[in-house]
Amino acid sequence: MPNLDRAGPCNVVIAGKQMYVVDIGEGGGETLNVMGISPGKADGLLLTHFHSDHIDGFGPLMLFHWTRGSSTAPLPVYGPKGVEAIVAGFNAAYATDNTYRIAHHGPQVVPPSGAGAIARPFEMAGSATIVLQRDGLKITAFTVNHDPIKPSVGYRFDYKGRSLCISGDTKKSPNLEAVCKGVDILVHEALNPALVQKMEAAAAANGQAGAAKIMHDIQDYHTTPQEAAESAQAAAVGILVLSHLVPPLPSRWLYAAFLGDAKSRFSGPIVVGEDGMMFSLPAGSKTINRTRLM
Repeated sequence: MPNLDRAGPCNVVIAGKQMYVVDIGEGGGETLNVMGISPGKADGLLLTHFHSDHIDGFGPLMLFHWTRGSSTAPLPVYGPKGVEAIVAGFNAAYATDNTYRIAHHGPQVVPPSGAGAIARPFEMAGSATIVLQRDGLKITAFTVNHDPIKPSVGYRFDYKGRSLCISGDTKKSPNLEAVCKGVDILVHEALNPALVQKMEAAAAANGQAGAAKIMHDIQDYHTTPQEAAESAQAAAVGILVLSHLVPPLPSRWLYAAFLGDAKSRFSGPIVVGEDGMMFSLPAGSKTINRTRLM
């Protein structure tokens, strides 16, 4: 949904000298640049699922990874089965442009070996599987319920005794609550049905039957703010950050209406996520620092 204040779904996790992008909605790569986080330094992209709003910023991120960092190897893209087709499609779409860049800027600036992306598919072994372990960082993928969209996963990151989870798109998920037990930060999607129902009614009243049908359908495979708070409480997380908000919130005055009574269902802090927010987890402590990069 249009929102000038927020790009599409996109989170970045930095652990020591490693950096991974989780999902890349439209505008995600550009927002990272504005925040001063260079996509050229990304060690990989992790996709939770293949809905268009989670991949429509793929092309720019792939290009930035190559041109901003003079990368000599393609961008690794991790995801469940099916990620190969996504990567192949974007590689094909950008193949001609790659030749232009090399011819114009030269191989010293844009090494031919660094163009494009490379798929790193993983198989889900049960409800969770370790995607990679590297230099003290462990990334675990876990199944979530975004039916009929399959596969759909979230990710848990563990590094030097600190941890966080990113839900991806999902209904309230008992598996998420189990896998994300005790993490410092839970980044969870949220949809407010009451507000979406008003949009559905308005679309129907204005003869927009297709839009009304979409507004109706999306209510059955997302998590409400209250449910996200309940999951945060069940998992005993440190802080809940709501992200990928539906509907868009053009003003902070709407945050209270969006949250409803969610704060009564979780004993920790709840933050309505905004583009440019950065959370830091210093090793060897329980501190959670928050600042803004834009």
